[in-house]
Amino acid sequence: MPEQEQTKESRPPREGGRGPGEGGRGSGEGGRGSGEGGRGSGPGGRGDRGDRRDDRRGDRGDRGRPEGPPEIELEKLMADSLYLDNQAHGIVSRMRDMDSGTKSQLRRLYSAVRRAVRAPDSERQHEFVMLRARLAYTIARHGLRSLDQLEKLLLQVTRKNDPRGYERFRDLFEAIVAYNE
Repeated sequence: MPEQEQTKESRPPREGGRGPGEGGRGSGEGGRGSGEGGRGSGPGGRGDRGDRRDDRRGDRGDRGRPEGPPEIELEKLMADSLYLDNQAHGIVSRMRDMDSGTKSQLRRLYSAVRRAVRAPDSERQHEFVMLRARLAYTIARHGLRSLDQLEKLLLQVTRKNDPRGYERFRDLFEAIVAYNE
């Protein structure tokens, strides 16, 4: 039963109605609706369990999973070197806590970042789009969830298509590699 409830809670709530597992058929309570024979003593036969679900779901946001660290803001990254340094430290500490990524994987990605920054202006954006695909593959293949923020930042950098943004992304990646040694 705990596995079944965990599955339900990982789903996002439905807009304008009840989320899964909040009464009605298929609610995980023996297929019974909210009428007689349900569990609990409160309205709808659920006791206070439904309220707790709603509270927990509200804390996790709309995606139905725990929120990670806040996104890295490109404008702050370009303007503030200390912000860049703090973000690099944060990513490395999450890598040590969450992932089993190797230093060589990071160095390979960093080499690709450096090549993309050195690309001619006419090809730089395309190189960064491909770099994002490579980063996404590496994250998925090796379970490097701590690098999700970098993938989101890379999307911002690519959309902005500003040479300073590309260089700051390279600087951030360099700091991550250095702090991970």
